[in-house]
Amino acid sequence: MPTRTQRIMANLFEGWFQLPRRFPPELLDDMTAAIADGEHTHLGEVRFAIEARLPLAAVWSGLDSGTRARQVFGQLGVWDTEHNCGVLIYVLMSEHRIEIVADRGIARRVKPEEWGAICTEMLEHFAAGQWRAGALQGITQVHTLLAQHFPSHGRPRADELPDRPVLL
Repeated sequence: MPTRTQRIMANLFEGWFQLPRRFPPELLDDMTAAIADGEHTHLGEVRFAIEARLPLAAVWSGLDSGTRARQVFGQLGVWDTEHNCGVLIYVLMSEHRIEIVADRGIARRVKPEEWGAICTEMLEHFAAGQWRAGALQGITQVHTLLAQHFPSHGRPRADELPDRPVLL
């Protein structure tokens, strides 16, 4: 676990300023399409949020990526789905952290280790500079878990949350 000083330095100097290069509009369009397409296979809702860095005061006060991901989950209303099966993929670029937060309906069925494996694979892609592959593979893997536990069985469903990734 990095120290507070290491986290402050990461949020000051780590590649947060590269957000537009790592997640250009074309990639955001592809991610939007992948989220929309995958949601046809299950009853869940997927959101993707990317944050370049945390405010230094927040880091100093102890805010970590997991807590921030839960805050974003609430702010984006990912919890507010009919079947309680919203999922947030949260990327904190400055600290090289990925968190997946699942609503209570899906959290009861999917083990934390399964979400952790998705995060690890995404981080490996990102570390290798494969931002497109990491993001799209992560989205696909989340859809696979949701389809397994909340299949749509071909029933039409309303799109309850926006599919476009959010840049914070």
